[in-house]
Amino acid sequence: MGASDMNGQRIVIFSGGELGDWALNYLLPDDVIVGVDRGALFLIKHQVTPTIALGDFDSVSAEQRALIEQNSRDIWACDPIMKDLTDTEMAFHWALERNPREIILFGVLGSRFDHTLANIHLLLKGLQKQIRCRIIGLHNEVTLIDDQAEVEKDRFTHVSLLPLSMSVTGITLEGFQYPLTDATLQIGDSLGISNVLLGEKGKIKIKSGYLLVIQSMD
Repeated sequence: MGASDMNGQRIVIFSGGELGDWALNYLLPDDVIVGVDRGALFLIKHQVTPTIALGDFDSVSAEQRALIEQNSRDIWACDPIMKDLTDTEMAFHWALERNPREIILFGVLGSRFDHTLANIHLLLKGLQKQIRCRIIGLHNEVTLIDDQAEVEKDRFTHVSLLPLSMSVTGITLEGFQYPLTDATLQIGDSLGISNVLLGEKGKIKIKSGYLLVIQSMD
């Protein structure tokens, strides 16, 4: 499938990490759905047809791979050894090239902390292209900002702020239990951990740097 402009659409990526029925509740009828390796198998088993299935498929059996190929609209397979990117990063690049209005990643948080951290770093590539990106898991939702964001009360009870750059300056919070005004966070600071919204919405503004906004629940 060649690159094409999807400016008005969301691209939703399902990778092979933490997944469940809860993730399917986020899907909208016009979403472009990308199944990555076992993520494609998860979708098909839940009667969702991937727009494209992508990866080296080294974590599925030959029978499962055949099932993926038969039930996906398109497939992009790569050699599991001769590649420099993870399957999730390849899928993310595929999505970025299509210039969607938003990219949401599911199944990219899990037991492999190295993969989890690498996937969080992908948010920076989306931000640099001015495409809104979110990682959503069962217990966490992660976004990255360089200017401002509005956070809405959801199933997540806590909001934590962590710098992805060496420092983040000019942090101002409105609508939070613990407000901040023109504050600075350095990597290693825990000041931004476990804040709580006072009402239905809160506002976050920063002047410089890259700030991870992590909504979570126990």
